[in-house]
Amino acid sequence: MYLGLDLGTSGLKGVVIDDAQTVVAEAVAPLSVSRPHPGWSEQDPAHWIAAAEEVLTRLGAATSLSAVRGIGLSGQMHGATLLAADHEPLRPAILWNDTRSSAEASALDTIPMFRSISGNIVFPGFTAPKLVWVKANEPDVFGKTALVLLPKDMLRLWLTGEAVSEPSDAAGTSWLDTGERTWSPELLGACDMTVAQMPRLVEGSEVSGTLRDRIATRFGFSSGVVVAGGAGDNAGAAVGMGVVEEGQAFLSLGTSGVLFAPSPGYNPAPETSVHTFCHALPGLWHQMGVILAASDALSWHGQLLGADPVALAADIGPLKAPSQTIFLPYLGGERTPHNDARIRGAFVGLGHETDRVAATRAVMEGVAFAVADCRDALEAAGTRVERAIAVGGGSRSRAWLEIMATALGIPIDVPGAGDYGAAFGAARLGQMAATGGGAELATPPAIADTIEPDRELERAFSDAHDRFSALYLALRGVR
Repeated sequence: MYLGLDLGTSGLKGVVIDDAQTVVAEAVAPLSVSRPHPGWSEQDPAHWIAAAEEVLTRLGAATSLSAVRGIGLSGQMHGATLLAADHEPLRPAILWNDTRSSAEASALDTIPMFRSISGNIVFPGFTAPKLVWVKANEPDVFGKTALVLLPKDMLRLWLTGEAVSEPSDAAGTSWLDTGERTWSPELLGACDMTVAQMPRLVEGSEVSGTLRDRIATRFGFSSGVVVAGGAGDNAGAAVGMGVVEEGQAFLSLGTSGVLFAPSPGYNPAPETSVHTFCHALPGLWHQMGVILAASDALSWHGQLLGADPVALAADIGPLKAPSQTIFLPYLGGERTPHNDARIRGAFVGLGHETDRVAATRAVMEGVAFAVADCRDALEAAGTRVERAIAVGGGSRSRAWLEIMATALGIPIDVPGAGDYGAAFGAARLGQMAATGGGAELATPPAIADTIEPDRELERAFSDAHDRFSALYLALRGVR
């Protein structure tokens, strides 16, 4: 059997699969976020370890872990875990959605080599600007920092005693030479840091270490269990869904939205705000557009109306051309393609005829148009999305997928019942590390349904998307 652990922001999930990749057991332990100041978002690394202990205990109660041969890790990206020379944390980890270092990110992004070497804009949530902030505001902590780990790699340190990361997660630090898949001394030096403060790198499907004897004994593992390099959360989810080849893609409609497409080559286009990262498998990269509010926008709309967002989505009726009412889902800023932390959402074109159903439809269309912006940005970066697998809570709404398919102009595949998320992908990476397997183990799921775009309505949706894009330009100067 093979075990995958996915360290999310709100919880840690564990999945055990057998040789046929059937899920044998799963468990989740919740996590909370500390926000001691406005814009701050932190977690205590000790809570990650406690959550892992809880998950492993529950999995061990559900099935014998003695048959596990490989473990894979995935997790939230960009977090800064600062460790002293004895590997003890020096402060709480600063998470991906922490915005305290926005000024530092902007300053680093003006240095040309950051985009040219990392292949990406230095976004406020990335790891490098966090360390620049620590140096300026907590110099004693910065001076004692011997090692910086990403969140999932802190779990690895506990499991194996090894300080290791892998390129898909490391690409989100702004310190990786993403084309070469190795740390950049120049980018680290610009932050007054060195390669010696970084974990060594292995590929996501390679062995990073072996489970410590005391961990194996405590939770019922056999000796010699290998731990794979693993993946950042989106790359891990892609492995779980079998999205590992050019021409494949997935659309995630979770709290945020992601349009993710693999690429056999490294083709960065930072000016588009597209993320160009390493994939979890050797010799493979990926590009993705990210919007900050997908199902979160519908949840906000539901709170505003005092209604269940699922029920609101179910009540919009059959697909039809967009109305004059447009919704911009920029409730907390936007990433792709605007990289604008200050823009905010808006309803535009409200009329007497804009009732509850029309407003709900506008919200769902607005999210689809934001994803269409990501599609356009990916195309500008050289990646064409021709179809996508839908995942995430929002993908349960067939009406929303019909809107998405027509707005994007592509078929959207709906997988059959099952778990194809990052924990499952991590388990697959654990299987690869233990068996020497590769991409052939990352098969796509069985497709239960395919939502085709409505060709008769595509022009109406394209025109509405043009109005949507013009509204961002009109409103960005209104703060």
